[in-house]
Amino acid sequence: MKPPKEITNGVIIFIAIGIYFLLMEALSLSNLFYLRLLNIFFVFYGVNRTIQMNLTEGKKKFVSNAVSALFTSIVGVILSIIGLVVYSYLQGGDAFTQSLSETFLFGGNPSIDVYSISLLFEGLASSVIVTLLLMLYWNNRFTTD
Repeated sequence: MKPPKEITNGVIIFIAIGIYFLLMEALSLSNLFYLRLLNIFFVFYGVNRTIQMNLTEGKKKFVSNAVSALFTSIVGVILSIIGLVVYSYLQGGDAFTQSLSETFLFGGNPSIDVYSISLLFEGLASSVIVTLLLMLYWNNRFTTD
């Protein structure tokens, strides 16, 4: 049985972000915060792929495509946060999180839980923004009720 395209594309987002961040870590570029922001392109790719697959299948309803696109990005975000938590614990727990927060938008000494929850909210917000932008881009292909 084939998994739904939303799950498949969400996993693609997760794998791409994971490889990107591991590559940044291996090249000692993880301290450059602006490179971390480029992961949004992987989210755009996965969500756009879901919308294109829906259109190819003849699914042209605006609302169902929006829900499908949002679900894809949320799957990618949640899997990425889970991956970050696991990786953080493997790298030393809160001490690793401290090194991440030095070059990011956090102040103080966030724990893995605080860091992950903050990134979850940021990821959910970016999921909504990416979905809205791509729905506007593909708007002329959709039908309304």
